[in-house]
Amino acid sequence: MVIEINNVKLDRNARVIVQGITGRIGSFQSKLMIDYGTNIVAGVTPGKGGMEIHGVPVYDTIFEAKEEKGPFDVAVAFVPPGSALDSCIEAIDGGVKLIVLPTADVPYLDSIKIIHYASEKDAKIVGPEAAGILIPHECKLGVHPVLPDKYFTKGPVGIVSRSGSLSYDMSKALSGAGIGQSAIVCIGGGPIWGTSMIDVIESLERDKDTEVILMLGEIGGTIEEEAAEYVKQNVSKPVIALIVGRCAPPGKSMGHAAAIIMKGRGTWDTKVQFLRNSGIYVAKTFEEVIENVKKYLKR
Repeated sequence: MVIEINNVKLDRNARVIVQGITGRIGSFQSKLMIDYGTNIVAGVTPGKGGMEIHGVPVYDTIFEAKEEKGPFDVAVAFVPPGSALDSCIEAIDGGVKLIVLPTADVPYLDSIKIIHYASEKDAKIVGPEAAGILIPHECKLGVHPVLPDKYFTKGPVGIVSRSGSLSYDMSKALSGAGIGQSAIVCIGGGPIWGTSMIDVIESLERDKDTEVILMLGEIGGTIEEEAAEYVKQNVSKPVIALIVGRCAPPGKSMGHAAAIIMKGRGTWDTKVQFLRNSGIYVAKTFEEVIENVKKYLKR
């Protein structure tokens, strides 16, 4: 079984359309995705219909692409911040049930409109500002490293992370220790998420190939605490967490918009205490994560 998000089965057969495929980032990342085995069926760039890039036909709209190529399971939107709202609405109206949005600096009001519209239409947004989803040896949906085989291997650990970079480094450390991953889902730096940690953990709990769930979180916000409460009530698999930002000064954003401590909320200490009270093992280092993953896998 391969992980499903919003009833979309994520494997090498998932039908993908790339929005902004002819742009610098869209073209570059699409080539990496294709090389990894991702099934990119079509691309979209307004005004560039009729082109072909990396062997993929380009259309002016998703509706034209759908008419010729059939429905799509996933859209990956490599679009500018000001175009994200229109692009996501077009994908949702085109029947796409899972949209990966790596774009940063999407206006907050636009993000809210995108997520609200998606929920009305039974679609799911991964992002904004999300590295995306990678299923080892199956598909890459987003902006993961140029040489993914150096980082990711197939195995029993399902990862949900706010940070893309943290998930890459953790996956590489796990792979180096001989421990593969079932899925790596990076939901974005926030503070607004279309897909929450709870959504991903629910999918990993149902996935028979996932034996251990790893939460990679940060200071700021309460998304990890909400996930911990869900885990306590609904998850049977072992869950390990790593929260970064232990030494961050209050009031300073540490890279991500949501990674900021305000008025005592979202501190490392409060997060860790809450997670531990929910039965989640909280590690302080990569080495401690690996050590405890090995313990759980031996049981």
